[in-house]
Amino acid sequence: MGQYLSWLGTRGTILNGYSALWRWSVESPDEFWRSLLEFLPIRKRGDPHPVTTGLDIADVKWFPNLRINYAEQALSAEWPHHQVAILAFSQTRDEIHITFGRLRADVSRARTGLRKLGVGRGDRVAAYLPNIPEAIVAFLATASLGAIWSSCPPEFGVQAVVDRFGQITPKVLIAVDGYRYGPKLIDRRSDVDAIRAALGHDVATVLVPYAAGLGRPDGEVRGMTWSELLASSGPLAYEDVPFSHPLYILFSSGTTGLPKPIVHGHGGIVLQHLKDLRLHLDVNPSDRFFWYTTTGWMLWNVLVSGLLTGATVVCFDGDPNYPDPTTLWALADRAKVAFFGAGASFYLNCLRKGLRPGSVFDLTALRNIGSTGSPLPVEGYEWIYEAVKHDVLLGSMSGGTDVCAILVGPSPLVPVWAGEISCRALGTRVEAYDEEGHALVGSEGELVITAPIPSMPVGFWGDASGSRYRSTYFERFPGVWWHADWVTFTDRGSAIITGRSDATLKRGGVRLGTSEFYALIEAMPEVKDSLVVHLEDSSSDGGQLILFVVLEQGRSLSSDLEAKMRSSLSLNLSPRHVPDYIIQAPSVPRTLTQKKLEIPVKKILLGTPAERAASRGSMLNPESLIFYEELVGTGRPNLKR
Repeated sequence: MGQYLSWLGTRGTILNGYSALWRWSVESPDEFWRSLLEFLPIRKRGDPHPVTTGLDIADVKWFPNLRINYAEQALSAEWPHHQVAILAFSQTRDEIHITFGRLRADVSRARTGLRKLGVGRGDRVAAYLPNIPEAIVAFLATASLGAIWSSCPPEFGVQAVVDRFGQITPKVLIAVDGYRYGPKLIDRRSDVDAIRAALGHDVATVLVPYAAGLGRPDGEVRGMTWSELLASSGPLAYEDVPFSHPLYILFSSGTTGLPKPIVHGHGGIVLQHLKDLRLHLDVNPSDRFFWYTTTGWMLWNVLVSGLLTGATVVCFDGDPNYPDPTTLWALADRAKVAFFGAGASFYLNCLRKGLRPGSVFDLTALRNIGSTGSPLPVEGYEWIYEAVKHDVLLGSMSGGTDVCAILVGPSPLVPVWAGEISCRALGTRVEAYDEEGHALVGSEGELVITAPIPSMPVGFWGDASGSRYRSTYFERFPGVWWHADWVTFTDRGSAIITGRSDATLKRGGVRLGTSEFYALIEAMPEVKDSLVVHLEDSSSDGGQLILFVVLEQGRSLSSDLEAKMRSSLSLNLSPRHVPDYIIQAPSVPRTLTQKKLEIPVKKILLGTPAERAASRGSMLNPESLIFYEELVGTGRPNLKR
């Protein structure tokens, strides 16, 4: 970031600090985005004029006269042949090191194999794979052909996969036979057969024999093996595609209804990810870049984009708590990780377990820590600086699948404030809006994007008219992207996100942020997890505010503990935050990316059948819904309306 600021100065754009740089980036967007094409080592062809076409934010097209290919950037000849490109750790097989030289060779072979299967420009390749090198190789081979990638982790159930891949009619399905999660061996062969049958028998299947020791011969998937796909060598070439040509399809969580198939383009992802990784996250060539993720979370796409910078991508597949909760910190030590990323829930779990990784492991190489997925509370910041490392740059950030980029996050030129996200991302005009669409500072409002950014979706797959895309993001505030988060921007430019606005708690006309509840309640030593929902009612009683708590093993919800929770909420937040009911629950329903499912639980409590309220196949713990189903109509409380 500092180098970029200095570089701009040599070209006559003299800016004093990050705030001035951000203002210039959003007030002179054409100059800013063209400057990144020159400053960052982006391999492209054509004319960078104009930067955009189209007047409506929903219809803007970026760099219509440029051509680019993501795989060409990731496999750039600038990255040394002998340098390690991928370092993969797994509980299913031994550690793997793959150099850029070998990666280029494997991608060229996979590319040749996919072409023999008839894959060409615009075709879809679907992957049912964990976070392993084969997934990266297959993705880059797909991108090199101008074909379109989409992936789901093997933790997804059959229906969740079919709900996604069934919308995009893939030509090829690449899948693992099984995997290990901690000590448990999980066979996925019959699931792969079921997915293949649901997608249609003309879908070619490539099986990656990942899980040794499955034992039984039945359930073998028909199709070729991974080694057969890579059997023929061929030239490593790159389809020259337009800037906005589809690169991959990401899916929304699908917790209610069919997941949205969100299409992202080659150029937008290359430009946005290089900006985010090189400038905001300070990922440098030859760094070891790690993020704990599955192939079903957009952070996997960000992790793979570490290759765009010349960094070594560090993958992990398995249970982060096996054989104990220090597993990922031990990985950071062994791999000499410079950037360590995970969801906020991971750090809070480490805090609750009393871990002190900095006292146990050699984290000398560690410079940056990333956190996302949910708001990181103050105590999470304090734990990282006290128990992990005192001089890291902690970057809490927010963005999401929809834009596959950082909207608010860190900058090496901006301080870290506990409980806050340091700044708006460069080139990203984000605001907090009140209900009438007026920008707020110092007050909570809807997170919106008021000007286009390159990684806004190309569109939704199958939405030729664009009507579904427009209704999803642009109807709430016409001409403005609605992101469905509550945010407060401080007068110094930092951001505080308090939860999803589409899961709003509104009591007596006052909005209550869910993250406030969670930060306070889950800081109690007796509490392991929590979930809060508000059941609205048009009658004068204002509905019911219900707090579910998951207690530590051996604990029960006594009257004293309940009184302690109520008193803490009233004194530290407000009397409005005191729930009508506090109920002990066995678990909190979560997606595979650890997000709490407030909306599906609310729907179940209001009488919607669980199979309609949530997609069990996309959940980490689908069995958790049983408790909430059984609670309806039991009389405690009288939940069913």
